[in-house]
Amino acid sequence: MPLEKIVKIDGAAVFVPGNDIDTDRIIPARFMKCVTFDGLGEFLFYDVRFNKDGSSRQHPLDDPKHKGATILLSGLNFGCGSSREHAPQALQKFGIRAVIAENFAEIFAGNCTTLGIPCIQMSAEGTARIAAAVKADPKTRVTIDLESSTVSFAGQTASFEMKGGAREALIKGEWDALGQLLDGKDQVAALAGKLDYMSA
Repeated sequence: MPLEKIVKIDGAAVFVPGNDIDTDRIIPARFMKCVTFDGLGEFLFYDVRFNKDGSSRQHPLDDPKHKGATILLSGLNFGCGSSREHAPQALQKFGIRAVIAENFAEIFAGNCTTLGIPCIQMSAEGTARIAAAVKADPKTRVTIDLESSTVSFAGQTASFEMKGGAREALIKGEWDALGQLLDGKDQVAALAGKLDYMSA
């Protein structure tokens, strides 16, 4: 089945401030004891969203004004730390479809791309403008256009950078290497049948 071509992402945004937000903060290690990634969304940013007794710490993700937000805004070096793929999985299962930050840890960005989640690298000034618009009106629609490398919001536009390979893969619908391999299983089998060492 062909993968979705991800060209535009449109939705409400939520600002999660901070630099060097690592993968352990995104999804604490104790919640990674799972057979599948299903259900990881409820543990996203758990230790900064909840107190030890389970009561809310009033994190932006739990603010009713941002309910249903699909675009996450943050600061420098987002997704640093360990390379755990559970972090982008938790974001996806929570409903996040794109992340805008000043820059990203490379492995984290790669893991996001394989899930179809664009990691949009934007200047501090650009991110601050989006965050200000969202603060003024949490219902502000934010539109990410991968073809033009721009983000539109509240009558404004800001440009962004993104690794060329990741951007191209998303636009062409070639972002999941495993999915592509499975789609081409007939060609793989045909080629394997021509290889002497496969039949030995």
